Amino acid sequence: MAHVVVIGASTGGLPAAYDARAVLGREHEVTVINTYEEFSFVPSNPWVAVGWRSRADISFPLEPYLKKKGINLITKTVTEIRPNINQLILADGDVVAYDYLIIATGPKLAFEEVEGTGPEKGFTNSVCTVGHAEKAYEQWQEFVANPGPIVVGAVQGASCFGPAYEFAFIMETDLRQRKIRDKVPMTFVTSEPYIGHLGLGGVGDSKGMLESELRQRHIKFITNAKTTKVEDGKMYVDEHDMQGNVIKSHVLDFKFSMMLPAFKGVDAVAAVGDDLCNPRGFVKVNEYQHNPKWPNIYSVGVGIAIPPVEATPVATGTPKTGYMIESMVLAAVHNIKNVIEGKAPDQKGTWHAICLADMGDTGVAFVAMPQIPPRNVSWMKKGKWVHMAKIAFEKYFINKMKKGSNDPLYEKYLLKALGIQKLK
Repeated sequence: MAHVVVIGASTGGLPAAYDARAVLGREHEVTVINTYEEFSFVPSNPWVAVGWRSRADISFPLEPYLKKKGINLITKTVTEIRPNINQLILADGDVVAYDYLIIATGPKLAFEEVEGTGPEKGFTNSVCTVGHAEKAYEQWQEFVANPGPIVVGAVQGASCFGPAYEFAFIMETDLRQRKIRDKVPMTFVTSEPYIGHLGLGGVGDSKGMLESELRQRHIKFITNAKTTKVEDGKMYVDEHDMQGNVIKSHVLDFKFSMMLPAFKGVDAVAAVGDDLCNPRGFVKVNEYQHNPKWPNIYSVGVGIAIPPVEATPVATGTPKTGYMIESMVLAAVHNIKNVIEGKAPDQKGTWHAICLADMGDTGVAFVAMPQIPPRNVSWMKKGKWVHMAKIAFEKYFINKMKKGSNDPLYEKYLLKALGIQKLK
């Protein structure tokens, strides 16, 4: 009997546990270790931050659903990984042994890299966690009672730009619905070299489409932007040209701000060192999702090391989208099965990006196949159908995670709706 341990229970970790149970069978043990007792659907956080959703709408307790599938749950934090002896050390000193490890922790939010950012010690909000989104909603309620300027976007080194655009448009929609949009100047600040770069070198007509949407909604924007520091109600931003030279320094006033941070690897993972991680603490994996030094350690999701798509004047990272993460999960689990059966790993994740981005009362869908250009398929389309599709996907994914299903039925339906029959 093999013991498969999954660290993390979010968009990558929970599907990994369910897939491991389904693919490996009941004769093997599956354990999830997660700091928190609940699963939360991260893509819905921007809705939570304006009160369109609550924690209860997008979260559920892990224990009863994992128990139904015969999956162990340990609600503790991993503080140390000992890969040479296949052990994990937990915050209370407990030791967990594993035969195969799947690291699906997600990222550490590097607010400390820009002075004054972050909801705990700084002056900007975040939608990276449901707790952050709840705190943002508390401030949002105060803000709409006494509105003023908004600054929203992503700092240098960020890799996940979609939620910044989503939240900007969702806030703008909410303000219009409240009939106070005219009282709120909005500025979008991003480290991207141009609007719609998305950390992907652009997708289809993303530049033109998103620039047009920002202009139509009267949202000013600053690109190639490095946020140098944030004070209470003031953000300091250096705007660069394409050669990386500062061409203008801005001091932006705000009464409400949300800035996405750069990501790093979580402490316990990063502490293992260069054989496991790159300098940012992200796990090094090969095409089969396992680490070259320790082949029984697999990693999926935001916490893996992927180089930037291209060099940019201000640092940007590469996003890992939901569809890509699910494909990593399936590859990792099937490769573990292969190794258990004495076979070589042969399954690879798909490097395709398929994303639904809500814009409050409409939305955009984009497809990048593969994610890194040049591509076989590259397009972006806008419509109210995307807004409705994202709502439907939220309900589908949460129900899927409650049932412990690894059936990608909705994804297949979505691909067909987008005119895509196959990914490979």
